[in-house]
This record gives sequence, C-alpha cells and structure tokens, in this order.
Amino acid sequence: MGQNQLQERLFKFSVDVIMGVRNLPKGREFQVVSHQILKSATSVGANYEEAQAAVSNADFSNKIAISLKEIRETNYWIRLILAISSKNDVWNSLEKESMELMKILGTIHSKTRKRFNK
Repeated sequence: MGQNQLQERLFKFSVDVIMGVRNLPKGREFQVVSHQILKSATSVGANYEEAQAAVSNADFSNKIAISLKEIRETNYWIRLILAISSKNDVWNSLEKESMELMKILGTIHSKTRKRFNK
C-alpha cells in the first residue's frame, strides 16, 4: 500500500467515525464515548500526516507510534459502542477497518523502529 493510499484510508476512516457518531443515541454514556472516539479516531490520521513531514527518523517513528496508539484506543471505543448499541452495521465495518489499520501501522512502526535502532 502506498503512502497516499494510507493517507486517504485514514482520512476516510476519520470521516466514517464522525458520520457514525452522528447517528449514535444521545444518552449521557454515548456523549462520553462519542467525545473520546472522535478525539482518538481523528488523531490517527493527523499524526500520520505529521509523520510525512518528520524532521528525522526518530520523529517519524514517534509519530507513527502515536498513530498506532490512537488506532488501538479507537478500536477500544468501537468495541464499547458495539457492546452497548443496537445499531451495529456501521460499527462492525469500522471495527474491521480499525483492526486492519492497526496491523498496517504496527508493521510500519516495527520496521521503522528496527531501522532506527540499527
């Protein structure tokens, strides 16, 4: 997968989470979860974008690590939404996408860390 493809995929993921949050119930528990997932989901792509302008290998590796942490957090919130919500079609596909993005970012982080630590 090319750099631009991953950037677009992360952007689309953020948009899809935002759209999914708009359709969640308005209860207090969903307000709290909505706030958390919006922060983490949009942070994944933002940190990946920052990594593309990294000033060093260490900076790049750090930004990718942050993206990886944020996608892991986002996956947690998605699983929580799935556990407490009755409308799961959108969230099931977002969970699958978050798992795939986690694997991709994990691979990038692992490779850059190995390269940086040599």
